[in-house]
Amino acid sequence: MPDHPGRVESPTMTLPVVGADPPVAPRRGRFGRTLTARAVLVTCAVALVSVLVTAIVAVPLAIRGAERRDQDALAAQARLAAEVLRTRLDRGRTADEERLIQQLRNQGIDAYLIRRGVVDRPGLPARVVQRIGQGRNVSVRRVVNGERALVEGRALPDGNGVVLSRSASNGLWARVLLGLWLPLLAGLAAGVVAGLLLARRLARPIRVAATAAARLRAGDRAVRIPVESPDEVADLAEALNGLAGALATSEGRQREFLLSVSHELRTPLTAIRGYAEALADGVLDADHTVDAGRTMLTEAQHLDRLIGDLLALARLEAADFPLEPVPVDLTELAVGAERTWAGRCAAVGVPFRLETPGRPVPSYTDPGRIRQVLDGLLENALRVVPPGSPVVLAVRPVGADPAAGGELEVRDGGPGFTDDDLAVAFERGALHERYRGVRKVGSGLGLALAAGLVRRLGGEISAGHAPEGGAAFTVRLPGNPYLARTSA
Repeated sequence: MPDHPGRVESPTMTLPVVGADPPVAPRRGRFGRTLTARAVLVTCAVALVSVLVTAIVAVPLAIRGAERRDQDALAAQARLAAEVLRTRLDRGRTADEERLIQQLRNQGIDAYLIRRGVVDRPGLPARVVQRIGQGRNVSVRRVVNGERALVEGRALPDGNGVVLSRSASNGLWARVLLGLWLPLLAGLAAGVVAGLLLARRLARPIRVAATAAARLRAGDRAVRIPVESPDEVADLAEALNGLAGALATSEGRQREFLLSVSHELRTPLTAIRGYAEALADGVLDADHTVDAGRTMLTEAQHLDRLIGDLLALARLEAADFPLEPVPVDLTELAVGAERTWAGRCAAVGVPFRLETPGRPVPSYTDPGRIRQVLDGLLENALRVVPPGSPVVLAVRPVGADPAAGGELEVRDGGPGFTDDDLAVAFERGALHERYRGVRKVGSGLGLALAAGLVRRLGGEISAGHAPEGGAAFTVRLPGNPYLARTSA
């Protein structure tokens, strides 16, 4: 009976994988090789660059702001000094002037007194003295006594005035940097902490996935990873969970397939061994020797077919699998199969019917391999069909174009399959496991081998329900490319 790896649920208990390597311990590389370390380094680098850019932009702005504040403060002091000296400049240098000038010097401010357009000491730019003498106030930055300075001058009546100057670079950079270093350092520290947290968050799913993969490698098929955001992490978890489930299902089917194959091998071997022991012990007399030989030959042929199917399945995906496609008339191929199977079906009371279009159905395939597929399908049908129910072999073209290819169909009036059976009909061992002990079954390899052969020949095979009440298997084969060139 067609075998067919039924969709078998894998057992909950996980068997150890023979020869599996031990779990792989997490790799501890040098700092900088782990994702966490690299993420921290990158985040620190970004934070450092951000701090440097912020410093490059903020320091000049802070310096200009500090200079503006110093200029405003100097302007306020210049106004105050002018008010104090407004009525005293015409009297000559007085003690009040000396005290005021000394107080200003203690604050790092130089004071220049201008009487009737003449400055009391050198160092002040002539342009500043001239403007004060003209009765105009001054608020500029000029070079005073060889260094850049803030200059604030206030004009008084009769060409008099007061000019104050303070060095523009005196400790300004130090004051600005002292005010900025703490915020910049805090920003850098925040970047490092954020990088560490981000790196741990990014690396955690990968570490979990690596641990799960190591457990899968060690044979633990029950391992699952929680699916959580973001989407990329969820995709990784779902992929690993799917892999674990697929491995568990595959290994379960492999165990069941090996069990079914071992059972199929043991049955003919038991018969051969029993008859061989009877012959060796002289239990069988001469009248029964021929029957024993026939039975042993039949079982040996069964073994040979089973081993041949196993070898063919093993080699089916190999590049050197022998295939010899040639132009083939599927109608003629079906007629040849009828000559073989009509007699075998009639011997067990099963009518055999051949349906053809009455003309050639050209294809391009390996006739030996396709006949092997047909024989396997017909043998499966004959095994389960009760006496009186038909077995049908049908041939038909795919379309009106002779180069489109053709179809071969094997139908029967047997018990057929359920829709669930059809979904796994070509999986090795599935139907064998499902129906063993229920009805006659084969080795569980026939349908899998047939599907593999048809696919290697560039065709398609499908299973369905037959109008006769049983199963229907349809093989679609490619057309003859030479006919396509001729028609073109």
